[in-house]
Amino acid sequence: MLEIQNLSFSYGAAQVFDNISMSIPESRVTCIIGRNGVGKTTLLMNIMGALRPDSGTVYLGDVDVTHLAPDARARAGLGLVPQGRRIFPQLTVEENLRIGLEARQDGLTEVPEEVYALFPVLKTMSGRMGGNLSGGQQQQLAIARSLIGRPKVLLLDEPTEGIQPNIIQEIGNVLGRLANELKITVVMVEQYLAFVQDIGHHFYLMDRRKVVAEGPTSELSSELIHRHLRV
Repeated sequence: MLEIQNLSFSYGAAQVFDNISMSIPESRVTCIIGRNGVGKTTLLMNIMGALRPDSGTVYLGDVDVTHLAPDARARAGLGLVPQGRRIFPQLTVEENLRIGLEARQDGLTEVPEEVYALFPVLKTMSGRMGGNLSGGQQQQLAIARSLIGRPKVLLLDEPTEGIQPNIIQEIGNVLGRLANELKITVVMVEQYLAFVQDIGHHFYLMDRRKVVAEGPTSELSSELIHRHLRV
């Protein structure tokens, strides 16, 4: 569903990652892991189009989206839940969700009920200001807002960051349903290894500007963790 071929990116003379290739399986949860500073967030920004690579190609299905703007990629089927959530604190929950309608192609003007079915708490809090939600509720709101655009591929950047354990479990359950039941391809940058091993199907491990390992999460060995993830 998502193919990244020989992608390289630099900030001026500073190379962030070099010659990255990934083949993301359809309707699975793929986790991108690595120490802080290896370029995981920057890679997601390149996939979404917020940053442009020095070289390489991004395919969504059979479509080359490398030169499309972020809004065009959203309409083509990419959705992003950014690190830090970035909801609008002065808008209500419903108003935040309605922003996600901009990525739809069917002209829908109301928040679809299936989103509230995934996150019932958002239904009960639809009139509350986004800034008055807890961190976990804001993360659910950010995911729901992206899902309203009906993405084929959902990109998430550190979805468990600063979230209480019970909400982490709820988010994990939803991401599993997205892949297994709704057939949405999930790509997640994540540091919380227990979460990766619990819900992830596949992993890519980045270190020193490269992908150094990949495979089923069942093969994420203690040796790999010690060599590439321990500080």
